[in-house]
Amino acid sequence: MAALRPGRKTLLPVLCRAFTGRGCQLAPERGTERRDAAPSRISRFCPPRKSCHDWIGPPDKYSNLRPVHFYIPENESPLEQKLRELRQETQEWNQQFWANQNLTFHKEKEEFIHSRLKAKGLGLRAESGQKATLNAEEMADFYKEFLSKNFRKHMYYNRDWYKRNIAITFFMGKVALERIWNKLRLKQKKTSS
Repeated sequence: MAALRPGRKTLLPVLCRAFTGRGCQLAPERGTERRDAAPSRISRFCPPRKSCHDWIGPPDKYSNLRPVHFYIPENESPLEQKLRELRQETQEWNQQFWANQNLTFHKEKEEFIHSRLKAKGLGLRAESGQKATLNAEEMADFYKEFLSKNFRKHMYYNRDWYKRNIAITFFMGKVALERIWNKLRLKQKKTSS
């Protein structure tokens, strides 16, 4: 991601052209379409025009996950397209879950700290002007409560994550077999000609 290094930001507009070149095309970012609860700061990074690989962007501001710009080959088969779309949908689902989860976590954490400080008769700022905090034992109560309250949500997330990854792995195997089969057929045509 050379375009994001300090001192090279002037290259960003040059690199962020539309990917109209034949053979090298990246799938569009679709992660913002469903972000109602947690808006995302989509990276302005665009891979070089001639790139023929997937590119991983900088971490999302809300989910802390790195978005992937998926490469679309010129001669993408229907099976490869299905695999890429499944990977894109999984990435969007993952980004959405963690953006919402992190937003909820930070909101509830602030509420917890505020309520505990209020119960102690303290304000949000200490006498020195610094933000008042709680000690590790008090915060452990919050973490335990948060994890207990969200146990089912995390359990369903893990279940769905495994299902999606098994499906992706299955399609990756099918794509690999399809590519091998196509190479074998191409070799047979060359030897019979």
